[in-house]
Amino acid sequence: MAALIVCTSAQLGAHGTDAHTTDAEEKEPPLLAPGYEALLFDAPEVGSYSLPPLGKAADGLVLSSNGNTVKLSELMVGKITVLSFIYRACDDVNGCPLATYVMQQLRASLESDKNLTDKVRLISLSFDPANDTPESMNAYKNSFAESDVEWQFVTTESIETLKPILTAYNQPISRSTLASGSDSINHLLRVYLIDEQRSIRNIYSANLLHADTLLNDVKTLVQSVESSHDVTIGQSASFENPTQPENRSGYSSGDYTSQSLALQRNGVTADLYAIAVKPTLGLPVLDNIEQLSAEKIKLGRALFFDRRLSINNTFSCAMCHIPQQAFTSNELATSVGVEGRTVKRNAPTLINVGFLKRLFHDGRESKLEQQVWSPLLAHNEMANPSVGYVLDKINNKPSYQIQFEQAFGSPEANMQNLGEALAAYQSSLIAGNSAFDQWFYANEKNALSKNAQAGFALFSGKAGCESCHTIQKNFALFTDESMHNTGLGYQRSMFKRTEPHEVTLAPGIVVKVDPADYASAAEPPPNDLGLYEVTQNPEDRWKFRTPGLRNVALTAPYMHDGSFETLLDVVRFYNDGGIANPELSPLLKPLALTEEEMAQLVEFLGSLNGDSLSVLVNDGLAAPIGDVSHSLQ
Repeated sequence: MAALIVCTSAQLGAHGTDAHTTDAEEKEPPLLAPGYEALLFDAPEVGSYSLPPLGKAADGLVLSSNGNTVKLSELMVGKITVLSFIYRACDDVNGCPLATYVMQQLRASLESDKNLTDKVRLISLSFDPANDTPESMNAYKNSFAESDVEWQFVTTESIETLKPILTAYNQPISRSTLASGSDSINHLLRVYLIDEQRSIRNIYSANLLHADTLLNDVKTLVQSVESSHDVTIGQSASFENPTQPENRSGYSSGDYTSQSLALQRNGVTADLYAIAVKPTLGLPVLDNIEQLSAEKIKLGRALFFDRRLSINNTFSCAMCHIPQQAFTSNELATSVGVEGRTVKRNAPTLINVGFLKRLFHDGRESKLEQQVWSPLLAHNEMANPSVGYVLDKINNKPSYQIQFEQAFGSPEANMQNLGEALAAYQSSLIAGNSAFDQWFYANEKNALSKNAQAGFALFSGKAGCESCHTIQKNFALFTDESMHNTGLGYQRSMFKRTEPHEVTLAPGIVVKVDPADYASAAEPPPNDLGLYEVTQNPEDRWKFRTPGLRNVALTAPYMHDGSFETLLDVVRFYNDGGIANPELSPLLKPLALTEEEMAQLVEFLGSLNGDSLSVLVNDGLAAPIGDVSHSLQ
């Protein structure tokens, strides 16, 4: 176990436990994490599962072991990366030593498999720039045997340089002083698996970190990349690797690289009817399941992606609810309609929308069949002048006449069956059986990380999230479908903005614009009173519908106006108790959550991603988008 010695006795005396302890002071040996022992179960078979993107790996300036300043992103180029955070003087056997031990075991396995040796790199980044200098990290690197597998040991120039990196990776740390007068760094162990495009594919805590499962995850990533490269021209790619909703975070960074699938129309059609009618762990049964059919879903899918349903044949439902962005828009705080017209609210995700009883942020509709007409007729969305105008367009297209005949027994579209067809497609967008569901409803003890479990305890306890984002005995939509005033709408309506607007012109080019200049060049943001606009009851001012939280890690930006870019921003808002106003929900109050607790809540929310998302995205990429060279009229 010599590999577990990560510092000398002198270093421990300076940065960890005292070098001299008496027998009376010796503690019981700690229980070793699973990563030190043989795996107690068979690791999942390589390629039998997928590793959906969990977000973009953050960047920052680091110092290599030879003292050069480089971007962390530059060290990740071209290979799968396993990133761990450590410091040399850590004496917690289940902390940094565990991460280093597992990295060593993984390196040995990679070295024995020549197909993997050049495809994976390891990076260990120090928490302790004051003591872990480039020189000491280089000496630490040289203490390990040479290998053909790349292993970088890096640090940072200062704690100020390190802090934004730790924040981006949800790595809260605190420093404490031991009885000896030396400092100790307290942190949560996390190791990150990052693909060649810098998307995080898995996060391992102390209870989940094991060289065998990590190796199989690496092999699964390599296999998925190789299989996508094998697709020949003219074939339909399965896109096993990139079909999860694409992540657009980091657009303001100068090194942003687009991985957009928007122009790729070579997905694979799915059996959406089978998805809709099959029981899904963690979700209820659809209320309209008896009315669904494969023909209705197919017709609704064609309508959903058809740009000819707008006034000028340029805009479809899918242009606000983008499949590869989790059927929302990750790039816009609030939607933009036909001809660039302003929409004052964020586009909500359509995943699992078929289960909801209240629709729109202001809760003004109760049925999907009726809801579809609002965007079709809204002047700032698809801008059709009337119901009849839309129906005439559809009924003048022979291909739609055939599809309506197949779905409804009549070739003529009407207000009811067109709404029913679009609702049928949206009802098939189901994603459950998440890691949380497997842990909570299927009693799979290892399905959820310890930090996510701690986050759930906070969610249902101290943080009080479950009072609005409810969980039932047999399913969870994570919404009470009620209307609440959090104060955010009040603030937007009642207070004039004084701080500059940040405008991203292109990746890496962000300018600050004075509010007066911004107002002179832009349309004034419309006021939004929420439910009051529906009921005209003053008590309903600034009330908005509680959104569901399934797949929430993929549906940024957040809130009715898209004003928060990250889940941590949202958690901080609720931790502060919302914004005081006369109609503030009595359920909101300051929570006094620590940084660690907020990070645990975010990790729990990340466990709610459903297992069918890749299938739904892939199907969306295969959908027809309407031939705009031939008008429906």
